[in-house]
Amino acid sequence: MTTPSPTPIVVGVAVLRPHLMRLLFDDGAVRDVQYMPGETQASLIKPLNDPDFFAQVRVDPDAGTVVWPNGLDLAPEVLHGDYEPEKQLGVRDVTAARQTA
Repeated sequence: MTTPSPTPIVVGVAVLRPHLMRLLFDDGAVRDVQYMPGETQASLIKPLNDPDFFAQVRVDPDAGTVVWPNGLDLAPEVLHGDYEPEKQLGVRDVTAARQTA
């Protein structure tokens, strides 16, 4: 059995419906994260307004987080719920109940 790293690492992602993804972390945590279209004007984030683009999310094992084709990645610590983002990116943890796999 391996010890989880101090920085959570995203090891799995599934798009549940437009703008909603479920993330699995190396510590077993599962988070449902929703993007709220139109909440930000940041140029790298705006493409997420398109549900088809949002659905292109994948895990980058080198970065340990989710990424999109335009180079956007999100801090795994924020996605894990350990920290609030410095700038609002339109991403919310909507996990019904904190759960582990």
